[in-house]
Amino acid sequence: MKKTYRLESGTDSQQLVQLLEDKIYEHNSGTLNKDDGRLFSRIVRGENKEIIGGIAGWTWAGACEITQLWVGENVRKNGIGRMLLEAAEAEAKSRGCLTILVRSYSFQAPHFYEKYGYKAELILNGFPNGHSYYILTKRIA
Repeated sequence: MKKTYRLESGTDSQQLVQLLEDKIYEHNSGTLNKDDGRLFSRIVRGENKEIIGGIAGWTWAGACEITQLWVGENVRKNGIGRMLLEAAEAEAKSRGCLTILVRSYSFQAPHFYEKYGYKAELILNGFPNGHSYYILTKRIA
């Protein structure tokens, strides 16, 4: 008997993304026999206790990916980005990671990462139109 499948629109995008991430992690962990995946995050607060910067990502199987790094426009060029990046690198090292990966658009901060030793492994020009997409890495061990 032939099976039938039905394609639907996802109704709860956040919930669907989490389900997909969980299923992919389950597959990857089983394939490599590594189940040490963990998230990390750090924030920086200003004088009024407002969040003025933050970094987040994950570590797994000796690798680290920084998925978000943001510093408020009015406090940039004050070492906050460097502080956050150094904190993420220290956390990754403490978890036994060898390499960190980060992604950035040309209109974001690829040169910031390069300044701190990250190397552009891939530059995809024209993504999005008129800009470039960078994948950068840094060996930390």
